[in-house]
Parts: sequence; C-alpha cells; structure tokens
Amino acid sequence: MSWTDWTLLGIFILGFLLFLYGANYYDAAVGYTGIYLFVGSIAAYFIIYLYKELTKKKPAQNP
Repeated sequence: MSWTDWTLLGIFILGFLLFLYGANYYDAAVGYTGIYLFVGSIAAYFIIYLYKELTKKKPAQNP
C-alpha cells in the first residue's frame, strides 16, 4: 500500500471514531466532522483511483 492509501485509511478510521464519539456524547460538531472525514476519505480514494486509471499508459500494439 502506498502512503496515500495509509493516509486515507487513517482519516477514514479517525472520521469513524469521531462520529462515534459525537453520537455518544451528543456533540454535533464532532459528529459531523467525523462524517465529513469519513465520506471525504472515501471520495478522495475514488478520485485518486480514477485519476490513476485514466492516466495509465497503454502498451503499443504491434501491427
């Protein structure tokens, strides 16, 4: 796994934990921050994945 994958995984877990903390202690700001980090990390992963797939060079074909 690359460093971007590890970073996004860490943000994903942090967002999930912040959401749980905010839900248990009725702290809306922390809960919504967790949701935004959670969803943002998933979106960032898919954006990076699509970018890599779209910019991948195709091998030259022999006639």
